[in-house]
Amino acid sequence: MRIELENGNGDVLIESDVIAQFAGLSAIECFGIVGMATVNMKDGFVKLLRGDSVSKGVNVTVGENNAINIDFHIIVAYGVSISTVAENLMSTVRYKVEEFTGMQVEQINVFVEGVRVID
Repeated sequence: MRIELENGNGDVLIESDVIAQFAGLSAIECFGIVGMATVNMKDGFVKLLRGDSVSKGVNVTVGENNAINIDFHIIVAYGVSISTVAENLMSTVRYKVEEFTGMQVEQINVFVEGVRVID
């Protein structure tokens, strides 16, 4: 899926995978997040994603008027407040993605897929 922006100098095309990668990297910088997760629908297993595969735990869709909707599947650290981590994730990613793309983030959904103890 592509996002098309027009300005006086021409057109800008942004792939949704680029936004997903940027949003995933922004998310794992947030306190309390161990990493992104992917769920094996067949077995129901959750897998922790690291490095370049963080975009697999992020789903980006574009609605009307190029409004961005982002779904995160995350694994949080044991002992942290999940609601605080989710609020921090939403505000941080909203700000960074809006600055990065120049577009409005309409909605961010956070799905906590697991909890992990950090050494």
